[in-house]
Amino acid sequence: MVFVLAGTITYAGGYRVSVQGQRALAMGHTGVAVVNSAELGFFNPAGLVYLEDRLTVSAGVSGVFSDVAWQNEEYGETARTENPAGTPFYFYASYKVNDWLSAGLSVYTPYGSTVEWPEDWAGSHLVNSIKLQAIYVQPLASIKISEKLSIGGGPIFVTGSVNFNRNLDRTLTDIDGNRANVTIDASGVNEWGWSAGAMYTPWEDLRIGVNYRSEIIMNAEGGDADFENIPNTPMAPFSDTAFDAQLPLPAELTIGASYQLNEQWLFAFDFNRNYWGVYEALDIQFANGVLSENPRNYEDANIWRFGAEYKATERFVLRAGYYYDESPVLNNYFAPETPRNDSQGFTAGLSLNVTSNLALDASFAYIRFNEVDATYNPDKDLFPAYEGTPFGGTYKSSAFIAGLGVTYKL
Repeated sequence: MVFVLAGTITYAGGYRVSVQGQRALAMGHTGVAVVNSAELGFFNPAGLVYLEDRLTVSAGVSGVFSDVAWQNEEYGETARTENPAGTPFYFYASYKVNDWLSAGLSVYTPYGSTVEWPEDWAGSHLVNSIKLQAIYVQPLASIKISEKLSIGGGPIFVTGSVNFNRNLDRTLTDIDGNRANVTIDASGVNEWGWSAGAMYTPWEDLRIGVNYRSEIIMNAEGGDADFENIPNTPMAPFSDTAFDAQLPLPAELTIGASYQLNEQWLFAFDFNRNYWGVYEALDIQFANGVLSENPRNYEDANIWRFGAEYKATERFVLRAGYYYDESPVLNNYFAPETPRNDSQGFTAGLSLNVTSNLALDASFAYIRFNEVDATYNPDKDLFPAYEGTPFGGTYKSSAFIAGLGVTYKL
């Protein structure tokens, strides 16, 4: 039985959602060495101690509008996702305790979104719909070691949920012709991780930053598996039961630099390494004793990010950026619940300083994915227990993100 627990159409590698700040996203999602708001709570908490104001708060939400078209020219089959808009959000707060110590709190959603394929499409035996969410809550400390060096980080509490539906195979129906399907649901899945960063300022106009976020394994225990439209036959021994599964949220390392060219221009570069190699397979253990193995065989992937900021006036700050994002998905493991491949992101945005204490931040991004002709047909030498049939075709994907946030300082 082919089974899938996790994965979603997003604009970052795998099921990663890279929308953790409007100012950063507008600059190509750079931020590990940029000190301009409490968004540092995600990108590099070591920089919080360099914020000038006693209290700094950044909050926002984005709309992610994605589209995936699938085609198999050999059989003349087509399908297109019908995804509702994803709404990743963030909230960051930083409080300067004294000149060498700042405390902070971050709440953000780096994983999750929704994908919905048409009912009974050609790949419905792999996935019909999926909803995945992971919310990170992180208390932070930022410590200035010297005028040039700081460190920061803290523990991460993660709470998540998943709801997934697929047909059991290509042909199985009940007496009325309704396709046999299963829905699995798990909520309140909680785990812990951590992140740590450092920032170094070799001279006044140049900052160098590094930040590491740990791997977190989400253990779904006692989830619900609901089977529907099952025919009354010994060939289909399916009944409602519970399940256990594990989903990795991979570690990531970001290093980068920012350079203040003059009073108006700031340039930034980030290199991000996502350790997707931890996602080798997804095993589903049902309470009735059935074990389902689902190969993934992801590989580690990189993102190169470039950004610029221009202070046009005291009221308006303009931003733009670009990034290149490698897919962690190998060709023979290209499942339609994670239909993404190498992509390029083009971003822009601005801040409007309403008062000296309050600013409105906006960002926009267009993500262009490379068209890919790929299959899901795991290597039997590596995964001998896998018994599914191959599925493939041509995938065309794109996404548009629009976000709005506020920055408050006091």
